[in-house]
Formats: sequence, C-alpha cells, structure tokens
Amino acid sequence: MSLKMMPGATVGIDLGTTYSTIAQLNKEGHPLALNNADGKTITPSVVLLGEDGKVMVGPSFERIAMEDPSHVIEAIKREMGNKNYFVVYQGKKLTPEFISALIMKKLKQDAETQVGPIANAVITVPYYFNDVRRKATQDAGRIAGLNVIDIINEPTAATLAYAWMKGELGRTDLAQTERSVMVYDLGGGTFDVTVVRYTPTHFRVLATDGDVMLGGLDWTRRLVDHVSMQFQTKFKVDPREDPETLQSLSQDCELAKRELSTKAQTQITIYCKGNSLTVAITRGDFERMTADLLQRTRDTTELVLQQSGVGINGLDDLILVGGSTYMPVVEKMLTEVCGRPPSRDVVPEEAVAQGAAIHAAILEARATGGESRMGKTVINRLRSVHTSDVNSHSLGVKITDPQNRSRKINHIMIPKNTSIPFEVRQKFVTTSMNQQRIHVTVLEGDAVDPDACEQIGDFYITGLPLNLPAGSPVEVTYSYDSSGRISCSAIELTSKKAASTEIIRTGLQTKDVDVFEVLAKDYQVE
Repeated sequence: MSLKMMPGATVGIDLGTTYSTIAQLNKEGHPLALNNADGKTITPSVVLLGEDGKVMVGPSFERIAMEDPSHVIEAIKREMGNKNYFVVYQGKKLTPEFISALIMKKLKQDAETQVGPIANAVITVPYYFNDVRRKATQDAGRIAGLNVIDIINEPTAATLAYAWMKGELGRTDLAQTERSVMVYDLGGGTFDVTVVRYTPTHFRVLATDGDVMLGGLDWTRRLVDHVSMQFQTKFKVDPREDPETLQSLSQDCELAKRELSTKAQTQITIYCKGNSLTVAITRGDFERMTADLLQRTRDTTELVLQQSGVGINGLDDLILVGGSTYMPVVEKMLTEVCGRPPSRDVVPEEAVAQGAAIHAAILEARATGGESRMGKTVINRLRSVHTSDVNSHSLGVKITDPQNRSRKINHIMIPKNTSIPFEVRQKFVTTSMNQQRIHVTVLEGDAVDPDACEQIGDFYITGLPLNLPAGSPVEVTYSYDSSGRISCSAIELTSKKAASTEIIRTGLQTKDVDVFEVLAKDYQVE
C-alpha cells in the first residue's frame, strides 16, 4: 500500500504527558527540535480553557495559578483511549483525542513560523500503548489538521535519533557490525524500557515492557502527599481537599523535584486556610519516599534484559530518554543493574521527537523522493534504513478451557515480544453438537481471564452443516504485519465454511473525527 503524502512540510511529534516537542530533519540531515513561541523546544502538555473561548496551550505556572483549577487540563495522555473521560466546555464534551489535538495544533502553529505550512506527521507513543490508545493518538493528529503518516514507538524513535546523530545509521559504507543498546524512557507520565539491536542499515527491537501509568507525575505526587500530611498533622486540615491549594502545591512540588536533581536540599511552603508551613526536603528524603517507584522501573529493566537474551555484558550502551531521567538516583540504579553508567549522547526531552522526524523523513524519501528538500547524500542514508519491531502485547482468542468447560480463557497465539510480521495457525474444535455458528473473539493482553484483556475484534462463521458433531475441527489463522495491522481468519474444516476480519482499531467514529476537526479550527489556540 502506497503512502499518501500531502503538500507541505513533514515533521515528527513527541506527544508527551507533561511536555511535547515537534522536530524536523533539515536539508543537511540534522533532526532539529523546533522552538515554540516562547523560544523553547518543549511545550508543556497543559491546556487552559478560557472563559472567552480562547484556549491556551502550555501556560506558565504563574498563569495556571491565576485560573480556576477546573479549567486546567493536565496529563491528558494518561486518558488516551478512555471512552468514559471527557471535559465539558462551552456545552460540548471534549474527549482526550480532542484535547490532545489542541496541544498538537499549538505545536504545529508555532513550528510553521519556521518551516512553513505543515501537512504530514509521525506521532510517537509509548511502546506499551495498546491498540485503542494508538488509534486515539492517530485520531488526535487528524483532528489537529495533520496527515498522520505513521505512529512510531518512543524507544524506537529514540534509538533512531541516537544512531543517526552518532553518524552510524544509514551508512552503507560502514561495516555492518551489530550493536545492542537499551533505551530507558521515564517521562512525565509513562515508562518504557526496550532493548534494540542495530547495524548501520537495519535495526530491530528484541524486547520491551513498560507501564503507561508510571512517570514523573507519580514522583511529584509523593512530595505533595508528604507535605500535605505534615500540614494536616499540624493544622488538622488536608490541603489536598482544596482544589486551588492542591494546584499551587503540585506546581511547587514539581519545581522542588527538579531542584533536587541538582541540589541536596530544598524547601516547600504551603498556604491553606490562613495557615502556612515550610517543609525542608533533602534529596535522600525524596529518594526514600519514592524508592518503590524506582524499584518498579528496576524490575522492568531486569525483566526486559532477561527477555532480550542480551544480558548486561552484551549491551553496548544505555540511552536515557524522558525528563525524569535527570534524577540522579535513576543513573545510579542503572549503573548498578547494568554495570556501566548510561550515556548522555541525546537530549532526553528532544530525542523522541528527533527520532520521529527521522522516521518521517524516511517515509517522505520513499514516497516522494525528497530531493526537493534534502540533499542526495541525506536521501540515500534515509532510504537505506530498515526496521523490524516486536508486538508489545500478546494476541489471543477466547476459547473454552479444556480443563474446565464452564469457563472461558484467553488462549495466546502471538506472545508479546514476538518479531513482526508474524503469522500462526492453530486447530481448535467445536464445543457442542449441531453447532450453528462459531464466534471468534480476538483479544489483546496477557491475562488468562478474557475480561482482563482488551477485545479488539470479533467475527462469526455461520451456515454450518446440520448435525455437525461436537469436536469438529476449526483452524484459526492469526497474523500481525509490519505496519501493525492485525488479521484473524477461521475455517470449519468439515464444511469448509470460513470467515475473517482485519482488526479495525476502535476509537472515534469517522464522523466524530470530522466534527472535532471542524471544531478544532474554530478554537483560537494561544
């Protein structure tokens, strides 16, 4: 299937939980993070809904402190794909996709002052985002007025940036020596760790795991809870119960967290209901109160190293991605686990967007040639890069448990961390006499209980022959292609009746995306 590119610039976007970045590969082959209107390469992923219909993206802490907390939307990335989440604004229900679109509209708007009209984009997602969250991200890009040419995993993007900027990626003149690197990505709201093996012309993911509900926000909240409990002990009032106090305290704790990355001690002052309290926090205090959060990332890191088959002695480098990796304890922990300190060869806040920009330029070069914008040497480097990935979630079907026919289980057919593309066939049997139809339910997840998994599709085989005996064979074929499309088919082998489906990602309906796209154009984003 050929890629459809629209007239205009092509960029990469890191849509982050706390900060977002947009980047483009320039004509000299440098992936540049583009400045926003404030002259910074990162924009806070915060949306302020004004009373007058104006929307501000990335307001300062000072501006947020002046606003009603109910008008401030933060960490919307954690709600992507959540059908039950919405914000009512001017009589309209705004979904996570729409709110995320406003953030990308701001990025696009600011970047266009530097590179001209932007049309095409590659958007990044955490490796552990499931199919529903990926579709929501794609919808958000379209609502923002972008032609989303691909969704790329954040660790993959970071590795692209790392290898490209070291002058290795796309170099056919270099020896095709394999290198193995681990990407530890701890952002504001999500966490991934991935092991990648690459040569100058090809790289593939070996193993990945993560947590979409773990990030720097959780470290900040520990400070909020710590200071609040001290205040409550002294004044018998919980400051977290007052929305304005909580908003102000959260901002102060976020700043304190960052200070503790460079200072041994800081102070946090809280004001609530006529009382004030100043609490001194040392770096050691902070590390002790968040030790379990760091341990969760350590457990995942050790698991992925084991699953990759590389081991600590086989790693050539450790790459830090995400602003939360500035915490000194992160580097200390990784040095203990891997026996070597991580590198600082990429800027943690920019690497993912830069890698997305490189991937976008690769797609642009293959689709259009790209000679009008980039030099021949750059084009040749881009065209020589090939990637292969693994699936981050197991894929299975719902079947009757052979050991207990009264319950259903998730039978995994494609385990997570399987190299894709991949196809598997397996035979099952019908469960009752004279069965009229076969219902195939397609699941995403590792749990045995189907209700703990995400149902991503289903289909029926109908018109089965009369008096078909129980135990008649049914062959199910499951495939996962390199572009992330999932297909499942089944055939009842006695009658040769068959059915199939290609998984259509559940998300906003096309008509809803169209409505939101028009609505987004009406909102003035500052």
